[in-house]
Amino acid sequence: MIDKIKLLDALKNKTLLLDGAMGTEIQKFRPRNEDYLDRHEGFNDSLSITKPEWISQIHRNYLNAGSDCIETNTFSSNTIKLREFGYNGSTEIINTKISKLAVDVCSEFSDTPRYVLGSMGPTGFLPSSNDPTLGQIPLIEIKNAFKSQAIGLINGGVDALLIETSQDMLEVKLAIDASQDAMSKMNIKIPIFVNITLDQYGRMLLGTNIQAAYTIISDMNIDMFGLNCSTGPSEMIPSIQWLNEHVDHKLLVVPNAGIPKNKNGDAFYDLNPRDMKTSMEYILSKYDKIRIIGGCCGTTPEHIKLLRRIIDNC
Repeated sequence: MIDKIKLLDALKNKTLLLDGAMGTEIQKFRPRNEDYLDRHEGFNDSLSITKPEWISQIHRNYLNAGSDCIETNTFSSNTIKLREFGYNGSTEIINTKISKLAVDVCSEFSDTPRYVLGSMGPTGFLPSSNDPTLGQIPLIEIKNAFKSQAIGLINGGVDALLIETSQDMLEVKLAIDASQDAMSKMNIKIPIFVNITLDQYGRMLLGTNIQAAYTIISDMNIDMFGLNCSTGPSEMIPSIQWLNEHVDHKLLVVPNAGIPKNKNGDAFYDLNPRDMKTSMEYILSKYDKIRIIGGCCGTTPEHIKLLRRIIDNC
């Protein structure tokens, strides 16, 4: 058994590899309605409880492919999202149970340190907007939703919190505040990473560009900042370039396997592992502040295996 150095120490002088997509890997098991908690079809996070062997195998596949870090299957496990399935009163318990599953799988590997990032996806609301439905929600409700999730993730043993696929910077600020409040309450400090999502034109859903997004939270004591989802790696390059030239933080870059396309009513991603490797190899060689790379929607263990080669050859 090797000693596990702290995540931020591990990131000082090398790039770590995150895992790939969870949702598309889950679909390979062809889940049925009865597989989900209380038959809530589409409640993917609940499969960590009802089908832990599936989720463990997905984690294990990515770790075998070379991932240094894996994400918990908690993307939709903040209190507001859990309310859709009737489990808003169990936020801490659910996040603790799911994160422990990921931690346990990592403990099976003793060749090199492996880390667990607690995934914190959006609530589905857009508090910065004037939308009569999505914009009308008390800010304290959003903050409390993330605080309960953060407490559960920390209790489960995650090495960092990852606020990801973010589309509204006000919600990001609330999630950061909530995470810091959770750590203060628990008398513990772990890193906070933030990934925002930009479209192919470099804008968030509400029109925020990369410069504004970073400036809004740059002084909030986060530990890393970056991009995930929405596009493939090539479309991210202008934003990565700006970040690499202007920001003080180390960067995460976690693209999709290309821009999603529609195929028979389903999202389809056509960037194959070899082409993604080529794009990411260029990005990693050119922008020296990148410290985590990985894959988002549509990526597989095969994508991650080739990304491992990039890092090993640097």
